Amino acid sequence: MARVLGIDIGTRRVGLAISDASRTLARPLATIRVTNAQEAVDRVMREIARLGEQDGGLAQIVVGIPRRLDGTETDETRRAEAFVAALGGRTTLPIAREDERLTSREAESRLAERERDWRARKLKLDAAAAAIILQDFLDRERSG
Repeated sequence: MARVLGIDIGTRRVGLAISDASRTLARPLATIRVTNAQEAVDRVMREIARLGEQDGGLAQIVVGIPRRLDGTETDETRRAEAFVAALGGRTTLPIAREDERLTSREAESRLAERERDWRARKLKLDAAAAAIILQDFLDRERSG
């Protein structure tokens, strides 16, 4: 079974996470610094190509979609949907959307338990949030 790539899209940073081949566990992979939406798509596509060449390859992509707590859209929701559309135009891999409400807060809380320095936490935050997004997707997929 091939792996799944999780993405937490932001305006300045993109967090990436990867599943194991059994699609049971997600782990943080990398944080990519970007200056604009086009660069984000380009850099993520390079990562998709690199991961696709490794053993097991990639089977799917999961992108976190931000929403307000009440479920309504925000400006970030529209940016994430534009990212999904642009990425979908450049890859044949299926792209799933995953609700990412409160994932950054959860990632910050988890990182704070292990890392006291906020600067070090900030560097890992986006990839950790991507791992939470991906793990939520994997858990729901497994449960049916």
